[in-house]
Amino acid sequence: MATRALLGELVAAFLARSSHEVELESVGGVDAARRVRADEAFDVVVLASEVIDSLAAEGRIVAGSRVDLVRSGVAAAVRAGAPRPDVSSEDAVRRAVLAARSISYSTGPSGVHLAKLFERWGIADAIQGRLVQAPPGVPVASLVAQGDVELGFQQLAELVHAQGIAVLGPLPDAIQLVTTFAGGVAETSTRRDAARGLLAFLASPAAASAARRHGMEPA
Repeated sequence: MATRALLGELVAAFLARSSHEVELESVGGVDAARRVRADEAFDVVVLASEVIDSLAAEGRIVAGSRVDLVRSGVAAAVRAGAPRPDVSSEDAVRRAVLAARSISYSTGPSGVHLAKLFERWGIADAIQGRLVQAPPGVPVASLVAQGDVELGFQQLAELVHAQGIAVLGPLPDAIQLVTTFAGGVAETSTRRDAARGLLAFLASPAAASAARRHGMEPA
């Protein structure tokens, strides 16, 4: 989901200069990996790089087809107009989490990272009743905007264009998680040359400015 808006823009640009047809479907990473493992037919798969590697090891992504696309960091957000806690340091983020009435994170890499961080800080049990994990495919930003949760954490790319929220900023370097999203050619693909052409375009210099507009950096 972190790459949904970016891929939508880049696929449109690819179609403008290509004779190929592309149908883009964006779902949560957990669901995407499950569907690939169920041998659904796809030509290109875009997921966190370690998941692409796992799928390749399982024989579901063509060996050697991985292409790193973008790097994405985690940010924090509150509802628009709400008080803005400090998130400029690790200790400040910890205080903000402890003070929040409810905290949300995703099922993706950022959510796994936050859960481990709360354990390391020794506060996981204290905040357990206040944690709301967004279901796969449901943006944390939507829960924050609706007032369902007070403090949300997710990939900056999923927060930067969301309505009804205020992005507090990226996590500080000491606790930041940068996820590399990569693409690979699915073993089920019957259009492998075209799939490689799309991946090459997604990783080209022409895509770099779009990546930055969507809160990410080219890989």
